[in-house]
Amino acid sequence: MRNLSLAPAAAQSLDTWHTMIATHNMDALDSIVADDVVFRSPVAHTPYPGRAAIGLVLATVNQVFEDFRYHRSFVGDDGHSVVLEFSAHIDGKALKGIDMIRFDAAGRIAEFEVMVRPLSGLQALGAAMGARLGDQKHVLRGA
Repeated sequence: MRNLSLAPAAAQSLDTWHTMIATHNMDALDSIVADDVVFRSPVAHTPYPGRAAIGLVLATVNQVFEDFRYHRSFVGDDGHSVVLEFSAHIDGKALKGIDMIRFDAAGRIAEFEVMVRPLSGLQALGAAMGARLGDQKHVLRGA
């Protein structure tokens, strides 16, 4: 079995990500995301392009999740991708999920995809996010 690790620049960005989550402060997000970053939501069919969209989504989800914590991480063979397993509560519903993050050569987040289960948790997440982001569709579309 191989011992896989992230490329140094990606590892540094991941450390910054974990610090932002722990402190509930997303101010450093722009420093670790690529200009052409793409965010894939578990409740939307169409990906959200760009820094403004990912910033809005991640800041909002950081407000709606309760008791959020990461449990495990898995590094991809390429050294530029990681999967982070998490759990949280939202409106009384427990959920588990994964963040699948791909970093570019400079160590910035190029893709961020989230998957969530069970359906009741996903529905609670969709409702809470929709209530907060309903008037921000232009930002989510990359406009």
